[in-house]
Amino acid sequence: MRYEAPQTLEAAVGLLAEAGDNGRVLAGGTDLLVQLRAETIEPEIVVDVKRITELRTVSPEDGGFRIGAAVTGAELGEHDGLRAAWPGVVEAAELIGSTQIQGRASLGGNLCNASPAADTVPALIAADAVASIIGPNGRRDLAVADVVSGPGQTALARGELVASIRLPSQSARSADAYLRFIPRTEMDIAVVGAGVNLTLDGDGRCTAARVALGAVAERALLVPAAGDAIVGSTLDEAALSQLAEAASAACRPIDDKRGTKIYRTKVAGVLARRAAEIAQTRAGERA
Repeated sequence: MRYEAPQTLEAAVGLLAEAGDNGRVLAGGTDLLVQLRAETIEPEIVVDVKRITELRTVSPEDGGFRIGAAVTGAELGEHDGLRAAWPGVVEAAELIGSTQIQGRASLGGNLCNASPAADTVPALIAADAVASIIGPNGRRDLAVADVVSGPGQTALARGELVASIRLPSQSARSADAYLRFIPRTEMDIAVVGAGVNLTLDGDGRCTAARVALGAVAERALLVPAAGDAIVGSTLDEAALSQLAEAASAACRPIDDKRGTKIYRTKVAGVLARRAAEIAQTRAGERA
């Protein structure tokens, strides 16, 4: 196996394109190194992207933020502007692993590992985040909701990698939240994850909402019906109940040691409702 640590995106793309299906990107390595040790993958080349400045930077952009794909969870948590604007996304990133893992695990890696239970993906989908992808044919943008196509599968073509993820600007009375349920400890994998991003008008009525779920299907899901259920309401009991029902109805989970299909489906509705209430409180506190 060959190890390369290029300092430009162009060099990284060239190495990955040359390797075809036998190349892997190393950002934090918290998933890749486990897979290498378990011998579930045997790449010809590992391309370490941590020396590429664009992939290691968080920068303001058009009122929002552009986050390099190799930025770690710990770094996201220490960024005051990002935490203030998108607390749900930061919450999701800070749930990945231990303190030691937080110093390594990256936002782009959590996305491209394509686990159905990834914590940051539902939060990013709820935020309407967009991934900037670079490859042999140049750059393209793709909604985070469309990056993962199935367990371990992405929409990236040969030689492509995610360079950064853009979070849009938040209006004055918008806010997000992310919650997950786990069976044992904070080191475990989500049974269900729920991200909500919403906007309130001056009277506290919801004017827009996005709800996303993780660990309840082959990939994280945007659930338009759940968002629609609370638009036009003040998130009263009836609206929140409809949101929960819509979230549960969208689930197509599996049975495994962490939870049954029935259990996951029920929990999804509960978590989505609770996340919406947290986002509502946060939005109401903003000017």
